[in-house]
Amino acid sequence: MQKPHDKKHGEDAVVKRGGRKHAEDDHGGAWKVAFADFCLALMALFLVLWLMAAREQQNLKAVVQEMSSSFTDATGQKPSIDGGGPRGSLIERFALPHHGDSDSKDNGAPRKMYDSPADLAELSKVLAAMSADAGLSSNLEAVVMPYGLRVMLHDTEKQGMFMLGSAKPTERFVKLLRKMGPLFAKMENQMLMVGHTDSLKYADDPDGRSNWTLSSSRAMAARAVLMGGGMHAESVLQVVGMADRSPLDPANTAASMNRRIELLILTRKQADSVAAMYGPRTKGDALSPEADVSIPDRSELEQLRGQMTSAKAQ
Repeated sequence: MQKPHDKKHGEDAVVKRGGRKHAEDDHGGAWKVAFADFCLALMALFLVLWLMAAREQQNLKAVVQEMSSSFTDATGQKPSIDGGGPRGSLIERFALPHHGDSDSKDNGAPRKMYDSPADLAELSKVLAAMSADAGLSSNLEAVVMPYGLRVMLHDTEKQGMFMLGSAKPTERFVKLLRKMGPLFAKMENQMLMVGHTDSLKYADDPDGRSNWTLSSSRAMAARAVLMGGGMHAESVLQVVGMADRSPLDPANTAASMNRRIELLILTRKQADSVAAMYGPRTKGDALSPEADVSIPDRSELEQLRGQMTSAKAQ
């Protein structure tokens, strides 16, 4: 007979154990959720920083391409340059330095007038030495002309004066112009600054920029750098852009030597003659009777151009 307290055959005893619950039983996943949110926020921050860096890299690449001396478009044409301010703005694109002590650089010494062929030849030698010191001896040609000294700062196949398609001067050209600034500050002569380009055309530009714009902008940029070196504003009588209308090498109008800045350092009488074309001269000394203002005929200019072209070809 089975006793009342006896368990049935096969029945397992259930044992319950009491005890204190661990704290992580109720909140064990909370720290994991917080850590996951932190990681997600950190990844989002890294993504934003990466996108910003990629954008800056794209902008830098675009600037490098624009300034590269070998950068051209698919048709072999030059890229357009930055137009600066809005069209029609009277604000000068190239900020000019303000030298409150520009006169003090002369130390009160009178400026020198280079009016005779001997004086101009002396000036030519000084400029040639400066170009050699700047590593640009092959980029400068200076010729004594009846109206003054014609200084041609032109590109070569190895070294340019400006970034191709841009009005930004190269580092070496800036160095040379800044050396010329103090020399021109002590010079009484006035000059014409003329910018020239080769015959490569711009791609279609909605703003109408062209080699005319480029040549003018380069001449203005060279003027600004010279003034930064100490040259007086009144030393420049006229700034002109001639695009590709006067190539040094007419047989190859795309040649590098056609890209140049010319400084026409005028005799006193020639400067007065140029100024007289645009209005009465309001100041200045009497004209020097010894100064020769005759313009050479076309055959002499063609002979000079041929000599320069043949010298570069050797």
